[in-house]
Amino acid sequence: MQEDFSQPQRQSIVGIFVMFIYSLQGYAKALGPILLIWIFKFNEINKVYLVAGILVIFAIIGIVSYLRYLNFTFYIDQENEEFIITEGVLNKTKTTIQLYKIQQVNINQSLIQRLVGVYELVVDTAGSNKKEGSIKAISHALALDLKARLLENESKKSLGSHDVSTYSNEISIEKRNDAEIPFIKISFLSLLKIGITSNYVKSFFVLLAFFISVYDHVKQITGRDVLDEQNIEDYVDRSQVATAFSVLFIIFFLTIIIINLVRTIFTYFDYKIARQKGSLLLSYGLLNTKSTIIKPEKVQITSVTQNFFQKKMNVLNLKIKQATGGEKEEHKQHIEIPGCSHLEKESILKLLFQKIPEKGVMLKPNFRKLGFSVFLTIGLPLLGFYFVRDLIMGQMPMIDYLMFLYVVFVGIIQFYIFKNNRLYINNDFIILQSGAWDVTNKIILPSKIQAITTSQLFWHKNINIGSLTLHTAGGNISFQLGNFTAIKQYVNLWLYEMETSDSNWM
Repeated sequence: MQEDFSQPQRQSIVGIFVMFIYSLQGYAKALGPILLIWIFKFNEINKVYLVAGILVIFAIIGIVSYLRYLNFTFYIDQENEEFIITEGVLNKTKTTIQLYKIQQVNINQSLIQRLVGVYELVVDTAGSNKKEGSIKAISHALALDLKARLLENESKKSLGSHDVSTYSNEISIEKRNDAEIPFIKISFLSLLKIGITSNYVKSFFVLLAFFISVYDHVKQITGRDVLDEQNIEDYVDRSQVATAFSVLFIIFFLTIIIINLVRTIFTYFDYKIARQKGSLLLSYGLLNTKSTIIKPEKVQITSVTQNFFQKKMNVLNLKIKQATGGEKEEHKQHIEIPGCSHLEKESILKLLFQKIPEKGVMLKPNFRKLGFSVFLTIGLPLLGFYFVRDLIMGQMPMIDYLMFLYVVFVGIIQFYIFKNNRLYINNDFIILQSGAWDVTNKIILPSKIQAITTSQLFWHKNINIGSLTLHTAGGNISFQLGNFTAIKQYVNLWLYEMETSDSNWM
């Protein structure tokens, strides 16, 4: 029996608990510095006042959570075809979403929601930089009913002359059989392979930022610089400093691998991909489970990334970008499928594009692109280093040796970035290849292009090179300093295709 959403209704009663926990987490983050002081000065604080203060905070959060639950309602306005959410405690807000604008409805479940047996339903539309509507606590059956109803308008349009009653029967069958049979399941071994072969740079900077933050807090609380040369010598003998730093480097590197493994497994555990009426239904997550749908007609950019180790292990990362609402939230519609094999990648691409994308005519960047990149990443830093060294530091052979290693390392990276930078074009696809270690191929359809920008500096006219940027609803791809005559020829072809295409990419 289909649920009636025409009348305003509230979330599950346990939504009060969910809102309480989320509010508590928010207050804990906001009051982090105060909590840190309480921990370090616990013995100096009046325990009665401390307990009373905590109880007052809990009571306030509990009252606010109850009022948020009481004032939160949602319903579907059948006459105007709108989904309406009202919420707020002191400031009441009313969010109205037109059904035909809804692009995605996702059903997620965090650890807290799993403990109390409820789900979160998130409504998303193209052309906005935020989530338009979110219901934090509803049952799974109700979430499926509401999801089907919210997407019903678009599905009816895609059916064309099909009988609406037939569609309703299909929806009912889908609700009864919500457990789709996956045609791809990412194995735990594949997640392990991806975890140990990706995201080194990202994890390095996250870990570095964490250590800097901890070091800064310790220094402020203790008033002592633990990295001072004298303090280091108190713990490590001068002759063993090099060995100690080598051990710390190994520990640091192993920590990065562990962080990658934990993040990958917790985020993408039990990754399943199923077919659902020509779309891809994705579900994954260990503690926080997510369920989302990818519709081929709404896919903007598809990226396939693989490095040397992943190629040997037959795994790769596949990222799908759908329409976004702005650059600040460009990751909003990015969906990652980690640990795909070559055959699994081809199955997904064939479902998205009805054929496997092939590389066509190749455009290469001019060698001046390599020269300019070397000047920015090596030339300018060297000039700045030697200027500072001669004025301030003086001769330091060890620093000179480190700078030599920097030049060699960055030079190799820039060479491979230039070597891998290629634009492949055929009648059906545009593929941009880029990267030094992790080589990425970004695939777009010419019909998905929204706008095209070409540019040429006046000193590049005689050598006939210029740059190209293709703008899509899922982001931009750029190719710099290629043959400008060839670029203009393809731009004219793509502009004609943009004008004549009836693609429904939204």
